[in-house]
Amino acid sequence: MIVAENLGKTYRSGGRPLPVLENVDLTIDAEGIVAIVGPSGTGKTTLLGLLAGLDSPTSGRVLLAGQDIFALTEDGRAEFRARNVGFVFQTFHLLPTLTALENVRVPLELLGSDRPADHRTRARTLLERVGLGDRLGHYPAQLSGGEQQRVALARAFANRPRILFADEPTGNLDPHTGGTVVDLMVGLNREAATTLVLVTHDLELAGRAHRTLVLGRGGFVSDTSGQAAPPPEGS
Repeated sequence: MIVAENLGKTYRSGGRPLPVLENVDLTIDAEGIVAIVGPSGTGKTTLLGLLAGLDSPTSGRVLLAGQDIFALTEDGRAEFRARNVGFVFQTFHLLPTLTALENVRVPLELLGSDRPADHRTRARTLLERVGLGDRLGHYPAQLSGGEQQRVALARAFANRPRILFADEPTGNLDPHTGGTVVDLMVGLNREAATTLVLVTHDLELAGRAHRTLVLGRGGFVSDTSGQAAPPPEGS
């Protein structure tokens, strides 16, 4: 479902190149749950953004469901994500002027369907699934952090994505609320047969993954799938 080949990303800092990822090769099978862990500063969020096509690599390519996403234009990548990809952010990224129901409907509206009644039904069903059936008309400011993240989860699954990316989805939540979100994410992922790739420092969440990749400086240093991951160059 996801293939990265010779993936690299270099930034400029003080006029000098600052390589964050170098020569990363990665294959992720469909419908699995993969956790990417590692110390801060090793490029976990950068890697997630590259795999989702939210950022462009300095080298290499990424195939999602067989599509080379960087062979597409920026608009083409946006359209591909709208139809195939969901994303959950640590800071929720809900639109403050929209209700919970309206926030979940956003990905469906972007698909351009002319059946708004279906959008409303889909959004309501998902919010009920995450325990927010009585919060449909509430705005983000009226919701707790855990409730906002549950709205964000419902929104991420709204377009029935084939791939879901999550960046520290429990990072701003207390352990109990985080555990609830973990259970919901894993349950929704199983029901939707989605491929889930997440970055986390949450050991409980990482422990629910089928496979854990440990990212060291520049690239992977271990892979619990049993396939040896080569050390980054220069290590």
